[in-house]
Amino acid sequence: MTEETRVPIDLTMKGRVALVTGGTKGIGLAIAERLLEAGAEVAVCARSEPETLPSFGGRTAAFFVCDVRKADQCKALVDGAIARFGRLDLLVNNAGGSPAVDASTASPRFSESIVALNLLAPIHLSQAAYAALAQSGGSIVNIASVAAVRPAPTTAAYGAAKAGLLGLTVSLAQEWGPKVRVNAIVVGLIEVGNGEQLYGSVAAQNEIAAATPLGRLGRGDDVADAVLYLASPLARFVSGATLEVHGGGEKPHFLDIVARNAPKQAG
Repeated sequence: MTEETRVPIDLTMKGRVALVTGGTKGIGLAIAERLLEAGAEVAVCARSEPETLPSFGGRTAAFFVCDVRKADQCKALVDGAIARFGRLDLLVNNAGGSPAVDASTASPRFSESIVALNLLAPIHLSQAAYAALAQSGGSIVNIASVAAVRPAPTTAAYGAAKAGLLGLTVSLAQEWGPKVRVNAIVVGLIEVGNGEQLYGSVAAQNEIAAATPLGRLGRGDDVADAVLYLASPLARFVSGATLEVHGGGEKPHFLDIVARNAPKQAG
């Protein structure tokens, strides 16, 4: 690489505008606050306004009410953010999730709602944001899950929708390049406020963390930093990629079975 082709290390987002869906709590909140810290103007959305909004250094994200499962509201959200800030450089499709449910008894309405939230919403939002992102040379980051790349019992519809989101990522990257880069992040097991409901007791959470190669559960900041990288000039030749932010992944269960049943060494 010559000095003429070298791109300076630059993670600043000053002068750029980001829209983070579900940006008022959890991973979305961490993403929004990291982008504010980097200098971006940030818009976030949720179905109802929270008591506090993402903020950093005296700057606060703009809030829009939106049910991202509704295509017309997705368009209104994007149009509102552009009207507020005059441009759009980054769309983070973060809103998602699913409660645990038995796949054999899940109602059609439930499954449709989960797919709408985790797959159709990113489609609608990406379509609505395309023209503005193409004009600014911007990018999209889709927040997926390890449930997309391994079995997801009790969250089958969610896992299927997140797998579809990875498919959407590579297809849009092919179709919309070079004007818009599109990437995805596969998020692993993350520390959450309702950890006991999601992972079990504190002892169980510690055991899960210890089984991860990096020895801990992930944090929202881990995902936020990955978003910042993918939105930056450092990722200028990265599109259609899936960045796995999972601490090395989950230990295969069969290894524990092998270890428990291994012949004991004499001596």
